[in-house]
Amino acid sequence: MSITKKSISLIFLILFVDQAIKIYIKLHFALGEHINVFSWFQIYFIENNGMAFGMELIGKLFLTIFRIIAVGALGWYIHLLIKKQVRTGYILTISLVLAGAAGNIIDSLFYGLLFTDSYGHIASFLPESGGYASLFYGKVVDMLYFPIIQNSAGETIFFSPVFNIADSAISVAVIIILLFYRKELNESLETKKDKNVAQAE
Repeated sequence: MSITKKSISLIFLILFVDQAIKIYIKLHFALGEHINVFSWFQIYFIENNGMAFGMELIGKLFLTIFRIIAVGALGWYIHLLIKKQVRTGYILTISLVLAGAAGNIIDSLFYGLLFTDSYGHIASFLPESGGYASLFYGKVVDMLYFPIIQNSAGETIFFSPVFNIADSAISVAVIIILLFYRKELNESLETKKDKNVAQAE
């Protein structure tokens, strides 16, 4: 299998798993509902307007548009890496980042149109009266919660964020890059910098 096909296959696999889990949660859990899988792992349904792990730093519309642009840039970056015959592992790692970003974009773009809200009840799919928000204003579905360390009051000390498969793909990719592919990342950034300097001259 060519590296292009491997990259595309990985992206679609992550997207399929991410969306399948999110849709299942949305159609089977009310907001805030949770089940204990283990003492240190829960399926805990929350939604957020912001970035990975529920952070909310900038406006929703701007964030969604930024994500779309970022996914386009990552797609082009992967294309250039393939042309340069960069190591397969690095290309697949960047593909993980693209898949994670795209997974959360789908929520932001379409979930507001496709579902009713989940406050106090389980959402409906394709409601006749319309969804809970307009295009670009859907909320990202999160469900993976690891309350590994708690204090005596039952408050989670580590790990408190609730996240999803898309967030996981991005986080795992970043860790892999820092551990194994810093050289490839630096070389690609230096090449870009050199081109910008050359164009300026």
